Amino acid sequence: MMAALARALVDRPRASLQELAAAVGISKATLYRLCRTRGHLVERLVHHATTRITEAIEAARLDAAPPLAALERLITNNLEHRELTTFLIRYWQHTPTAAGVEAGWDAALDAFFLRGQRAGVFRIDLAAPALTEILVALLLGLIDAERRGRVARASLAEVIERAFLRGAGV
Repeated sequence: MMAALARALVDRPRASLQELAAAVGISKATLYRLCRTRGHLVERLVHHATTRITEAIEAARLDAAPPLAALERLITNNLEHRELTTFLIRYWQHTPTAAGVEAGWDAALDAFFLRGQRAGVFRIDLAAPALTEILVALLLGLIDAERRGRVARASLAEVIERAFLRGAGV
């Protein structure tokens, strides 16, 4: 239900709580029990989305798995939460928790790319933070492009991985 609410807020940014409830197939009373205000709904969705994305990053085992396997899992895991990612694209900068969570994600990805560079998997002429930004930009851009119907869902993970590795691979 949280992913559906996230998508509804992206698709209908000015919708009332009643309209959002109808969009996801629940009663206004059910949504009201979950969140009494639109602001509270956004806060809960940001918390839910950041938790799920943090779990997706952790499940990729960036610190221990072989770099290419970890990269594939990272992409796949994040695509499983595409509705939440799309929500964060729209609402992220308006939340107080954004900076701390983002710093943790950046640190995990930077360390992963540095480890991959040391292993000879990723090119060394780009700094690890640059590789992080390139991958995040690809993920966010293509998730949004898929939502808009510009790229196919079926091959999205492969497109992201190939596009990234052709630019960052050794």
